[in-house]
Amino acid sequence: MAKATTHLKASASLSTQLIHHPYVAPSSFDSVAIGVHKASTVIFPNVAAMRSRTWQDKSAYTYGLHGTPTTFTLEERLATVEGGRYCILVPSGLAAIALVDLALLQTGDHVLIPENAYGPGKDFACVELEKWGVQCEFFDAQHPADLATRITPKTRLVWLEAPGSVTLEFPDLPALTQVVAKANEGRAALGAGRSIITALDNTWGAGVAFNPFDLGVDVSMQALTKYPSGGGDVLMGSVITRSPELHHEMLMTHMRLGLAVGANDVELVLRGLPSMALRYAHQDATTRALVHWASARDEFDMVFHPASPNSPGHAAWKRDCSGAACLFSVVFKSQFTTAQVDAFCDALQLFQLGYSWAGPISLVVPYGQSAFKHRAWAYEGSVVRFAVGLEGAGDLQADIEQALMAIAV
Repeated sequence: MAKATTHLKASASLSTQLIHHPYVAPSSFDSVAIGVHKASTVIFPNVAAMRSRTWQDKSAYTYGLHGTPTTFTLEERLATVEGGRYCILVPSGLAAIALVDLALLQTGDHVLIPENAYGPGKDFACVELEKWGVQCEFFDAQHPADLATRITPKTRLVWLEAPGSVTLEFPDLPALTQVVAKANEGRAALGAGRSIITALDNTWGAGVAFNPFDLGVDVSMQALTKYPSGGGDVLMGSVITRSPELHHEMLMTHMRLGLAVGANDVELVLRGLPSMALRYAHQDATTRALVHWASARDEFDMVFHPASPNSPGHAAWKRDCSGAACLFSVVFKSQFTTAQVDAFCDALQLFQLGYSWAGPISLVVPYGQSAFKHRAWAYEGSVVRFAVGLEGAGDLQADIEQALMAIAV
């Protein structure tokens, strides 16, 4: 508790009286919503407290950057959602990826990233990190043997993503983490080098579809921008682990980088969490209905969705997951030009053109062939990704159908 101002001189100015007013509201107030604590400065009751308090274990508060009751509450709840023990909040999903990279990698290290991973995360590693002497390489996440062949004595970090970005191939996560575990066993036997860490982009699963740590992952990050928020109005990310050593390593880097999140944004994510499982299930059901319908359309060469039997990695998804998120992608037949596919997207009325997903409104994004330059790609037609919102399934199907009619060949 801060120093109490028990009385003020009658001659104190109005501004002083207002700043140092003696009234303190009782602390017994409780409500459904978590209190929003906004602070840069945290007040200490005495010098001894100022010198002895530590924030790393959430036992006390020292400065707003290092946590408040509001941020600590969100971190604890998110760790529970994903089955972890420790959570760190950052300003965005990409910032979460960058934090993991910067905390765990150093000059001379080697990082492996799936070919179909989130593009900005790949760019951060292969542009920014390479400036500091970190080697970046891609692997085919659908083939664990390809990962095994690319691990070197300098490999320190292996990124995973389930499913892959845009085309949604679902990897065999236990097989991939077992490849890394075997490599670590070899290192331990030789007494050579640091262990390889596995980090998963779990934004799609959100802690609802599967538990990443039960599948052998060391670190899980999310873009809280998506499902935990659910409103399309927050940018935030999280980094979660069960390892106290990894958490401390990342927490210290987080502190040195000064990565803060706003209290009002934390409030919005806390508000979204209780409905997350309900929204996930609703959007899952709507998406599957649209995928079933789209799979029979003549305009598409392929429909990507992990719960669809024809989609790559379906067997791994079926074994490891209890649900699927709101995304599906289609590959238009090559007879449709890029201009026609763009016209299709423009003709949609309920699906709005915009990035991100898991909000209340349905979104659509067309992707050109350059998006797949880092991998063998079997299709010539344009790819369009749909993010299904909370609208009715029949209305969304009718919207896609009318847009297809508008570009009928």
